[in-house]
Amino acid sequence: MQSKSIEILVGLFVSLSIAALFFLALQVSNFSAMQDNGSYTVNAHFENIGGLKNKALVSMSGVPIGRVTEISFDMENYDALVKIRIDARFNKLPSDTSASILTSGLLGDKYIGLTPGGLDEFLQQGDSIELTQSALVLERLISQFLFNSSDKDQ
Repeated sequence: MQSKSIEILVGLFVSLSIAALFFLALQVSNFSAMQDNGSYTVNAHFENIGGLKNKALVSMSGVPIGRVTEISFDMENYDALVKIRIDARFNKLPSDTSASILTSGLLGDKYIGLTPGGLDEFLQQGDSIELTQSALVLERLISQFLFNSSDKDQ
């Protein structure tokens, strides 16, 4: 009888451990960010997204305000089209807001940083952010540095 109760307790402990690991995996994977609790979507065109990924953070002044929901290639403009979902609480972003692709840390993840403009009109569902700055590509900077320094040597 005592061995059966120990087996039941071990089984209960293992079940709770699996449930806790599942919950932890959901929290780490930002699954909660997939839920739409009131938001609107805006578009931004970039020449180079430099490793930006779906679900990347969108922030303003360091405060997370949204996520990247889709990245595609625009065949008309030959650039990257990024769809950004912004939380409904931040519905007073000026329509001349600019977007830049930034890196957290030296080799960290890419994210989109928004800088507010000064107009009295606000971004709405389906609007486009006109002022964008593409990702800084480290390889391009290194090659420019190498070619510029080799030109000075001659």
